[in-house]
Amino acid sequence: MPEKKEKNAEEIRLNRFLSEAGVCSRREADHLAESGRVTVDGRPALPGQKIRGHERVAVDGRPVRVQKKKVILAVHKPPGVVCTTSEKDRAPNVVELVRYPLRVYPAGRLDKDSEGLLLLTNDGLLMDALLRARNGHEKEYLVETDKPVTEEFLRGMAAGVPILETVTKPCQVKRVGRNTFRIILTQGLNRQIRRMCEYFGYRTVKLKRVRIVNIRLGNLAPGAYRELTADEEQKLRRLVLQDKKRASIKAERR
Repeated sequence: MPEKKEKNAEEIRLNRFLSEAGVCSRREADHLAESGRVTVDGRPALPGQKIRGHERVAVDGRPVRVQKKKVILAVHKPPGVVCTTSEKDRAPNVVELVRYPLRVYPAGRLDKDSEGLLLLTNDGLLMDALLRARNGHEKEYLVETDKPVTEEFLRGMAAGVPILETVTKPCQVKRVGRNTFRIILTQGLNRQIRRMCEYFGYRTVKLKRVRIVNIRLGNLAPGAYRELTADEEQKLRRLVLQDKKRASIKAERR
């Protein structure tokens, strides 16, 4: 009987299995497999491989099992801590900093020099939705610059800035101090805010993310973390799903 059940089990892509196990996003799972870091029953995984769920899957030699309990953590990443879990970067990473008893991974990134809110989760579906830039999730930052913020600078930042061979999407920008401003982005280009400031001759002195969708950093201390409340998690999932649906509709209309 057990053998018959395994034969009739529905096949799923390996990247989906790794995502639902909370290892990483589907895209990152493909990269892991391509780099030879994933094995199935002791053999290197193949691109696009499908499994039935009873195989022995391992990443970097560590067995992977689907975790039933889904968690989402709000973390205050301090400067100097990286978001990648790659062994190539010897700087402390945020997963090591948190040391949560379940395996969790960053649902997004902050560069090494920046600080603020980061979400860690073992929910691969949520992670995938949050990582897709086309879904347009809001992220809010407080930024300190090396010189006074002018109205001309604010208008330029809000209208869109040519960086990385593209133009940033229009965004909300508001001055909150002589050398500080608040900015809300719906995209996540590499070091986007720093590059936008550099375009206008400003250097970013301090960058702090204070909100992701409906989750706020609040008074969470640097290096500390907390689990989301039930209300926060429910609203986050609802908003992320709505953003994903809107993005799909827009894509279909093009």
